[in-house]
Amino acid sequence: MTTELRRLAADFWDWRAATAPASTDDLTRMDRPTGWLPDWSASAVDARRQAAAGFRVRLAALALDAEPVAVRVDGRLIQSAIDRVYWELDLQRGWRRHPGFYVEQAVVPIFEAMLPPGPFNDQRAAGIAALLAHLPEILAQARTNLGPDAVGPFATLALRELDQMPTSLAASMAALAPHLSAEQRKTVAIHAEAAVAALTGYRQWLAATLPSFRGEVAVGPAAFGFFLHKVALYPHPADEIVLLARHEWQRAAAAEAILSQRHRNAPPQLIASSTDAQVRREDDDERRLRRFYADTDLLSQPDTLRRYLFAPMPDYLAPLAWYGLADDLTSAARVDQNALRYVAPPSDTLPYFERAKAYDPLCGGLIHEGVHAQQQALSWRHPNPIRRHHYDSLPTEGIAFYHEEMTLLGGLFDDRPHSATRIANFLRLRALRAELDVLLALGEITLAQASDRLVRTVPVDPRMAEHDAAGLAATPGQRLSYQAGKQQILDLLAAAQLHLGTAFDLGRFHDRLWLEGNVPLALQRWELLAESDHIEAADRLATALSRKGDDR
Repeated sequence: MTTELRRLAADFWDWRAATAPASTDDLTRMDRPTGWLPDWSASAVDARRQAAAGFRVRLAALALDAEPVAVRVDGRLIQSAIDRVYWELDLQRGWRRHPGFYVEQAVVPIFEAMLPPGPFNDQRAAGIAALLAHLPEILAQARTNLGPDAVGPFATLALRELDQMPTSLAASMAALAPHLSAEQRKTVAIHAEAAVAALTGYRQWLAATLPSFRGEVAVGPAAFGFFLHKVALYPHPADEIVLLARHEWQRAAAAEAILSQRHRNAPPQLIASSTDAQVRREDDDERRLRRFYADTDLLSQPDTLRRYLFAPMPDYLAPLAWYGLADDLTSAARVDQNALRYVAPPSDTLPYFERAKAYDPLCGGLIHEGVHAQQQALSWRHPNPIRRHHYDSLPTEGIAFYHEEMTLLGGLFDDRPHSATRIANFLRLRALRAELDVLLALGEITLAQASDRLVRTVPVDPRMAEHDAAGLAATPGQRLSYQAGKQQILDLLAAAQLHLGTAFDLGRFHDRLWLEGNVPLALQRWELLAESDHIEAADRLATALSRKGDDR
């Protein structure tokens, strides 16, 4: 049975690599087949539905109910991945509702193709040229697929992105040209010119079509419940996330106030004097973090585990860095290569998180993004191939967010008072995002109200708040994953302490959590503690919401 299940999983993930939507989220990146091009034509969407149905039939035929818990956990993992396809195609429906979805499908693959360090050989340059050449086709598919149920505020967000995108893409390709051969430069330039024209034309079409878009921002309770309980396998109703987030925001606000008072006389923290200085400091801080793990026995970092390092922003990525996450976490095929985060010159005008990196790489990057890099590297080497893939953000973002507070409580920032205070502000932002994520998905708050809450209660600047609110609504379930995932980890940790008693070891708990980081926490609880209550609760909630949806 294990062999058949692994064969099914391998087939599914091979298929998924060719069909999963592109996303600005770095955790969902995957190695695409050679020559891959995104396709969101009507026939391609229908083929996706049919293929997902076929995988569902194959999984059901395996009849895993009598198998050991570990095998059943693997089966539920694959089930959640199949359910995500249904969520994407028929519930979230970005391909039908969000004009910016097509900007992602068109531009993100080009951006991702430039992320690994050079050189740009013929094969790599040809891949970029092919994606540029294909960009007009993707935007033509948008005009076919976006109908009256497209969402006006999402179109407004896309229009703002398209105000910059043609210029940004042109500048990126111009900066890439010196890194290419003469023949490559010519080919890329031709296709880049056509791609820029297509983006400009798409913006004009979108502006003219915007008044016809009548879709609702909210996906609604039934659809959102399907995501929470069938995809993320979350064991509590959505309104509990709201209550949790409000309590966590209050706790974070109090922590920030206390830390600010405690460190009120601390010397001011200085921003890095240059990009090179920031890169050197991050290198030192990455070693410091590994020593901290060893000294506290909180987490193991094998000597063979690659590093997570800052690097100067390449000139060809800089024009598009506002749109995508400028990091190369590598992949399962490049797991031994160092993960890189490209950084812009330090400045007080940088966005919220980038500014934090400029003041303290340890606080701004290593304790969150660096955790993603190392957790994924460990999971990519998992002895069970089914668990090497990213299924959902709740466990992965939960781990990174949990790690922020873990290092704060563990004493890592005792000599960096301003960073300690900044971490408390991170906690405030992510608690608020979790609440707004749910309220927007359920239609209980408007985008303007969400944006205003972000400005008043984190605070962040109005432009970031506006963009963040629209992003929350367009990708329901992603931003809540930090807070909800962290709370599940705390629940699992407390339960493991009670279950194991004196045999509980926090370092070993963390080692297992990082290795199993792609596995939803309800399944980790089932396997670690032999308690299936959380997965059963998720199933009951999914069934109840499905019935309510049918009643309507």
